[in-house]
Formats: sequence, structure tokens, C-alpha cells
Amino acid sequence: MQSVLTAAQMREAEQAAESRFGMPSALLMENAGRALADVARSVAGQGGRFIVVCGPGNNGGDGLVAARFLQEGGARVSVAVVGDQGRMTTEAQRNLQALGAYGVSPQALDVLPTPGARDVVVDAIFGTGLSRAPEGAFAEAIDRIGQWRRAGAKVVAADVPSGLQSDTGESFSPCVVADVTVSFGLLKRGQVLEPGATLCGELRRVDIGLSAAASQGLKGLVLRLVEEADAREALPVRRSDTHKGTYGHVVVVAGSRGKSGAAALVARSALRSGAGLVSVATRADLVDAVLAHAPEIMGVPLEGDGPLGLSDLEPLVAAAEGKEALVIGPGIPRGPETGALIGELLSRVEIPAVLDADALNAVAEDLGVLRKAKGPVVLTPHPGEMARLTGRSTKEVQAHRVEVARNLATGHGVTVVLKGARTLIASPDGEIYVNPTGNPGMATGGSGDVLSGICGAFLAQGLRVPEAIWAAVYTHGLAGDLAAERRGKVGLIAGDIIKGLCDVWVRWGR
Repeated sequence: MQSVLTAAQMREAEQAAESRFGMPSALLMENAGRALADVARSVAGQGGRFIVVCGPGNNGGDGLVAARFLQEGGARVSVAVVGDQGRMTTEAQRNLQALGAYGVSPQALDVLPTPGARDVVVDAIFGTGLSRAPEGAFAEAIDRIGQWRRAGAKVVAADVPSGLQSDTGESFSPCVVADVTVSFGLLKRGQVLEPGATLCGELRRVDIGLSAAASQGLKGLVLRLVEEADAREALPVRRSDTHKGTYGHVVVVAGSRGKSGAAALVARSALRSGAGLVSVATRADLVDAVLAHAPEIMGVPLEGDGPLGLSDLEPLVAAAEGKEALVIGPGIPRGPETGALIGELLSRVEIPAVLDADALNAVAEDLGVLRKAKGPVVLTPHPGEMARLTGRSTKEVQAHRVEVARNLATGHGVTVVLKGARTLIASPDGEIYVNPTGNPGMATGGSGDVLSGICGAFLAQGLRVPEAIWAAVYTHGLAGDLAAERRGKVGLIAGDIIKGLCDVWVRWGR
């Protein structure tokens, strides 16, 4: 996994690189500028020109170094410095002088040649420290870069697109939209959280000489970006001397009249994710409808009708006995006793439990029931459900996703999956994992049910929390991405994600 830092943590890492490992800031800038130039060359078309737009800070210094390397390599380079050159940092001023020795002098933006489709604009106006909306000449420069991009030029951003808040992923107005962003040394939050991840375009992390040890022991929370190798290796290759009992039995408590499909999606995705056996506990009159979706599913009829309540406790305890994982919630009939039922059930069984959909809405009425659990508990809310769980508005949840997910996880001793673009996984010990997979085509009914089934299957196979959960989230997103490659995004449905799981297993040799 890659570490994901705040701007303050990045400064701390750079200071550690210099004081503890003898890597001066001037050399870090030289390495960053060289890498930036290399990426810009790779993006340009044959014979393309380069326009490098620099600010007065060290991000501008990176751009000036890049301009020097591009010029030295024989490229046609134009440079603009936005803002007062007299207020440039020492390193940026030094590199401006060095560039002059190559015959390149800064020009005003309005006299620069208009770039075309083969050309590249390098955005080096602002770096990671931006704390307010760009104004004046800086805003005009960002707008000009946007015009050039709309005219066909490619935009390469140095570290973060100018106008992006590097600690949150939110953008000021105006903000550069990049085709490629070059991340120097370590990733920043704004590069991996939305909408920053989209504004960055293709993200390329380059080594500038920061020792890995420089990022150890940093103050504050360091996020972790899950990578494909992490998820792949979490699920071991199957041995030949195994059987269905080896891979666990998942009990799914789901479904109601008109929502039998939710139960079936959970069960099918659990089976496609490697669970040895899957049983669905639902009202007796719905069992046949659920089983009709796949002959491999087994049914546990819950007698009676109406919302799930305390009268269903003993049948559910019996159903969970000897099993390896529980998934509770998709499409269940919820009533005044449903939250209490879930609390009592969690207090009676020691296996891990995944709570989704209406199970989340039920326990939101009294989160104290989560403290009764004997086994690990995983909550998988979308932003609206998270708002109900935390008493916040959906807008507040989205504005503070990291903090909201972490506080719920640590405050109640659970693992939280805050779904959405760049889903977050928060563990009870406060660690936060960021998932990079998935696409807008997965914004469709039943997609969350599929995720719950994958989580249950991974837990049933013995993967520990939170590894089972961040691996399941990554797998779910990758299955959706592979399905979108085959079927497009507009018509993608939850069943396509289940089919995409098989493509994941082939890809991973599992």
C-alpha cells in the first residue's frame, strides 16, 4: 500500500529527508523538475511545444527546473511566471536564473503562442500549500490554462492541479483540470480523494529521492491507498486438498416482499466470491423466490410475516450456529424491534457480521447495540445511511468523509465502509484505507448488495478484519471496472458486477 499524506506531513517528510538522510531540498527540486519534464515529453505529440506556467513558490521552482531540462533536450519551450518575481522563494529564484543561462526568459501569458493538440502546458503555479481561492493574475492564469486545454493542448500538473486543496480533494474556483498529474515522492490526499482524483487525471507518482524511512513516524493520520497486489495477495491460492467446508458458510439475512432480488444478489455474489456454502434466512413465503435465482443458494424460512423482530431471534441464532459469517440487512422488513433483534443476535453469536441497508437504519436508532457484539462488526453505509448513523446531514458527511468514517469506527469499535467515489474503509484502531477502483456505472441498485456478499465471503474464508474488507471493496470495484470495459457504464447493472468477479479471479489466478 502507498502512504497518502497531508501537506504538513509532506513537509515533515521532506525535512526528515534533509536532516536525517542528507537529501537537500535543492536536490529534491532538481529531481522533481527532471521527472516533470520526462512526463511532459511522454505526453506531447511529435514536434510538440511546451508552455510552462510557474508560480512564485517551490512548485514554480519545480516547473522552472522542468523547463530547463526540456530546453536542454532540444524542445521548444516558453515560460511564464505568475505573480511578483521579487517574492519568489530562494530555490525558485535560483532556478529562474539557471534557466536564463539557457536563453529562456519569462514572458507574459497574453503574448505566449497558443498551444495546439500536440503541445503540453505544464501547470506549476500552486503546490500543496494552497489555502484560499486563487485571485487576480493567478486566477487569470488558471483560466487561461483551461482555455488552452479546451483548445486541445494536454495539461500536466506539478504535484497537484493549481486550485486543488491537497488535504481534502475539494477544489477552489478556478481550478486546473489536468490530463496528467505528477506526484513527487509520496501521494497526497487531494490526489486520491474525489473530486481531486478526477481533476488530477492520470496520476503518476515519481521517485525524487525521498527515503521511505522519511515517511515513518509522521504526526497525524496517514491514509493508505489499497493497490491491486494488496487485494490479490489477501486472497490465497486454493489448495487442491480442500472442500466446501474449507471456504466457510455465509448466512444472509435479507429480502422482503418485492425485494427478494436483494437477498439473491448478496447470496450470488458471496458464492462467486468463494464462499463454500450460502444460506438465505428470509420470510417463509419468500424462500422459493430467492432460491429461484440460483440453485446453489440454500434457504432458511423465518415463520410469520411483517418486520423482523425479537420473535425471530432464536431461529436466526440457530441458523448462525456453526457458520463463519453473517450478512444482515439488504431488503429486510424493518420494524420497531429490528434494531433490538440485531443487537441481541450480535450478542449471541461470535462470527463476524456485515450490516448493510436496512440493518444500518435499524441500528441507527440506538448505536449502543453494536457494543453487544461478540464478533467483529462491519458497517457498509452509503452517505445517506452514514448521515442517519451519525446524526449529520449527507452534505456534512461528504465534506468530512475521512473524519466521519474514522470517528464512527473508533467510537463504536467497528469497521466502517463509507461507500461512494473512492470508498473509505475505517478500522476500529483508526486506520483509514482508500479504495481506487470502481466507476460511475456502479451507481445502480443492488451494487451495494453485491459488495456485502463479497465481504461475507471473504470473512467466511478466514480473512481477518480489516484485511477482508478492504480487499473485498477493491475486488468489488475492479469487478465493476472489468464489467464496464465489456458492457459500458450506462447500462451496467449489479448482475454484471457479479459476472465481473469471475474476470477478477482469472486475472489473479484465483
